[in-house]
Amino acid sequence: MADLEGLATTAEIAKLGDLAAEAGLQRVAMLAWRDLDDPEAGGSEVHASTIARLWAEAGIEVTMRTSFAAGQPQMSWRHGYRVIRKAGRYMVFPRAAFSEMMGWHGGRDGLVEIWNGMPFMSPVWARTPHVTWLHHVHADMWNMTLPPKLAAVGRTLESTIAPKFYRRTPIVTLSNSSRHELVTDLKFKPSMVHVVPPGIDPRFSPLGPKSPTPLVVAVGRLVPVKQFDVLVDALVKLHAHHPTMEAVIVGEGYRREQLEAQIHEAGADQYIQLPGHISDEEVIDLYQRAWVLTSASAREGWGMTVTEAAACGTPAVVTRIAGHSDAVSEGRSGLLAGSPDELVDGLNRVLGDPELRGRLSQGARHHAEQFTWAATARGTLEVLAAEALRRRRS
Repeated sequence: MADLEGLATTAEIAKLGDLAAEAGLQRVAMLAWRDLDDPEAGGSEVHASTIARLWAEAGIEVTMRTSFAAGQPQMSWRHGYRVIRKAGRYMVFPRAAFSEMMGWHGGRDGLVEIWNGMPFMSPVWARTPHVTWLHHVHADMWNMTLPPKLAAVGRTLESTIAPKFYRRTPIVTLSNSSRHELVTDLKFKPSMVHVVPPGIDPRFSPLGPKSPTPLVVAVGRLVPVKQFDVLVDALVKLHAHHPTMEAVIVGEGYRREQLEAQIHEAGADQYIQLPGHISDEEVIDLYQRAWVLTSASAREGWGMTVTEAAACGTPAVVTRIAGHSDAVSEGRSGLLAGSPDELVDGLNRVLGDPELRGRLSQGARHHAEQFTWAATARGTLEVLAAEALRRRRS
């Protein structure tokens, strides 16, 4: 095997296997809220699945436990690792924890908890070496997705109650800006929070000419935190300056009807498209042809669409938030916006200035070159291996 579809070379896979063997990590369990095959899967699920795949290729027996996914069996195998989908969106947390405590699906030498809003509370019950992946602080996301009383419970759990149980657990996050939030807002010790950026699939690469007319692309779940309503308003204002502009917002979610109504009321049906879920190949084609990638998101651990588009030679104009601040090299691979007006201004600058757009396009490619999935798989495994070796010594 020369490489794993470009994700990692034979030598890189071998190094992963050696690291796991040295730390005694033959079997690793992963706990995740959603599976990659869930209709609402996003960057977190791509991240977990790709790492599980590379670890499995290195000889680690990986089992991922998630909630039900519509149309999917309760148990299946994907790219060499086992996926167990049991319980609903909320019951998956106690059920997965109890199942792991009882060892119903085999023993383990290490555990990875993916804390995506609601924690599995693994430090309370896990006796094997364990780490937690925490991509970002959810903060105001609770108010965007839940009724006020439940949102208050979620915020309190995330900011006040749960962190006390994770003080001694190694945390892996995706960006330095997210690490700053975890240290400042959740009061984690800096020494316990490790930064491992996500990789980029080599399929994302420049190919063919750009669209002959301005093309703006956004990709993400149609949910409140992504603030596509803000983006639609920005695109309507932008169209007044660039009447030949087209915009494509890729993704599905429960805010679709509201966005369709907003676009129709603005008279923007002819130039703002909502194609829904499309294939990876179609997404890559859009990235390659786009003049700019944009996002008005309020919270991101990283913003994988930003660096995927960058690898295709497409710069970004996105909100100035944690995650985006690392996914974009400001002034080199894209622009950061601190307000909706700044988002419009940044997009207008990129679309209207070919020299700026060309410089940012070249910078985007160079910025993206440093992010590989092999490095991500190794960096995350190093944190778990260090914890396993520490426990063995003590």
